[in-house]
Amino acid sequence: MTDNILNQTSFDRRDFLKISVGTAVLALAGGLLPAVAHAEGGLVALVHTQSAGDSGPVDTMIANLKKLSEEKGFEYRAVYAQDPATYETIFRTLCDAGATVIVSTFNEVAEPFKALAPSYPEVKWIQLFGDPMEPAIPNVVTVSYDYYLGCYLSGIFAGRMSKSGKVGFIGGISIPPINADFNAVKAGALSVNPQATVTVAFAGSFQDPAKGQEIAAQMFNDGIDFIQTDSAATDAGIIAAANEKEGRIVSVLDKAQFPQGPKSISSIVQLDFGISLYNEVTKALGPDWKGGTHEKTGLDTGVIDFIVSPLFLEQGPADVVAKIKEIMPEIEAAKKGILDGSITVPFNTTI
Repeated sequence: MTDNILNQTSFDRRDFLKISVGTAVLALAGGLLPAVAHAEGGLVALVHTQSAGDSGPVDTMIANLKKLSEEKGFEYRAVYAQDPATYETIFRTLCDAGATVIVSTFNEVAEPFKALAPSYPEVKWIQLFGDPMEPAIPNVVTVSYDYYLGCYLSGIFAGRMSKSGKVGFIGGISIPPINADFNAVKAGALSVNPQATVTVAFAGSFQDPAKGQEIAAQMFNDGIDFIQTDSAATDAGIIAAANEKEGRIVSVLDKAQFPQGPKSISSIVQLDFGISLYNEVTKALGPDWKGGTHEKTGLDTGVIDFIVSPLFLEQGPADVVAKIKEIMPEIEAAKKGILDGSITVPFNTTI
């Protein structure tokens, strides 16, 4: 059984950076980048379309790009592209400044990539969380993630953990991949508790903690005691709602979030964008990189996984911790089943 909570969509962006995108574009155009473009190893640029400060995808991508730059000896820049109207300008400026690799995020950059990549064939373009391009572009690699498989494992976990039998899912925006994540949570929960209810809601933004807190508080007040998040920076509000009362449990997105709720965050469905960026840029810097391809990333890659919080195991309620230890072998068995093909998780994008 599925209940739907309808929320007014809001696309407001909260600016966690010290500079605006306009300032960033001016800095690029004003000659900041040409000074470093010819450093040993070239220039690698990350253009992220969600703001930093999310304790999640963007922060981990920036950290891993910095780490790789120190290891490989290249200059790097991370640029927040807040306004879609500026995407092409930012990409073009980076190319003209001598970028050798450009990494960007999410489906909204697909059209700018298609428009510009053929004009800059010497630049290697990487789109994280993107669909295959048809026709393929020889110097573009797109990367997708089977995150829904981790969500299925979280659904099994939720179905076993929820004392009320009421499970919630809060996404940022209703788009096909996140709809599939919800359906996978639902399928996992129902596979172990056919009487469970799974409620879905969307905040209308990946960067609205206040809305996330409002939705989560409503869910918890309605008797839901376990929520899986899928909403990037909006998660902060969901975690805050969980922290308000004992017995509220959330499963979130990134290990960096564990300290935000040591007694409420039980687990994550990990999609480690930082590791993914690190892997893809490493390949792009090597001699065997092949463009015009699409990379599917699943449970056996180190990028996607279901992970229990070690802080929760230390500080969470003793009975809940005991329950987690009891059911984890079932989770591991399900993971093995997905990998060997004995368990099939449908990719269902219908809400």
